[in-house]
Amino acid sequence: MLHKDARQEGTRILRPYHTGGNMQKPSSLLTLGTAAGPSLRPDRAQSSNLLTVNGTHYVVDAGDGAARRLAQTGIDVREIGIISITHHHDDHTAGLGTLMSLAWDRQRTKPINVYGPPRTEELVKAAVQYFNISAEIRIADGGRTVPIAQVFFGHDVGTGLIYQDANIKVRAVENSHFDFHNGGRGSDKHKSYSYRFETADRVIVFTGDTGPSDAVTELAKDADLLVTETCSCEDRKQFMIKDGRWQAMSPAEQEGIMRQATQGHMTLDVIGKLAARANVKTVVLSHLTQRFGTDDYTPWAEEVKKHFSGQVLIAKDLMEF
Repeated sequence: MLHKDARQEGTRILRPYHTGGNMQKPSSLLTLGTAAGPSLRPDRAQSSNLLTVNGTHYVVDAGDGAARRLAQTGIDVREIGIISITHHHDDHTAGLGTLMSLAWDRQRTKPINVYGPPRTEELVKAAVQYFNISAEIRIADGGRTVPIAQVFFGHDVGTGLIYQDANIKVRAVENSHFDFHNGGRGSDKHKSYSYRFETADRVIVFTGDTGPSDAVTELAKDADLLVTETCSCEDRKQFMIKDGRWQAMSPAEQEGIMRQATQGHMTLDVIGKLAARANVKTVVLSHLTQRFGTDDYTPWAEEVKKHFSGQVLIAKDLMEF
């Protein structure tokens, strides 16, 4: 059992995450990593979520630290075979190769299938190439016989219904995270998705990174949980000034990073309005930009509540919903 205080001040008491035992729940969501990137944080892993339905595990994004957080749950990484990626920024993908390689190291022989926007197959093939030297050595050591390339598979998917099995249906829409590319014409090469996971007992929507989006609002309609990215442009700028990145940028780079921050992400009022229009039951604030001088996100939840009358929760790593 993982002992963790999962209380959420000002909202409700959430269940701590349990492993083992006979407790059966149709579905549970665990936030493995809740930090926005690209900077690393000692207290939060980067974006990653684990949805478990009838004992089958589904990972949504795999930022740095995802495998270590999974190890803390007691779940065997060998059981991870279905992964969905919202987009290819490294704070959503940096832990993907490690997650897959560790599963292979632990004798997984069934395919590990990774689904995502265009270039997901390219990303997985690159991970295979990266870990292949280690895999060759382990095969020579005698501990494995199955080549790593026979286990890892990436799939470029479009929008609409992208995955279905006995437990879930997964639908995707393209969001507006990259709409500002090419002077506002969007990107043909880079796509960013939001996902709707439908299970027998509830609907969970992951925005991934996005700006305001009618498509995401429609995707989230009547969802039980809306797991949303959460961004503060000013806090992000202040941290870049503090660590020297801002001063190292040219004026054009400074303008570009602020354009990305303001147009490719959602402000707190946008999150609240989206949730209200979509009639979701609960908003989970995740992918949290580091606050300047504090780790208290209560004021952010209050800003969302100005526009949304439902429950607003602030995610922490290894919190169960």
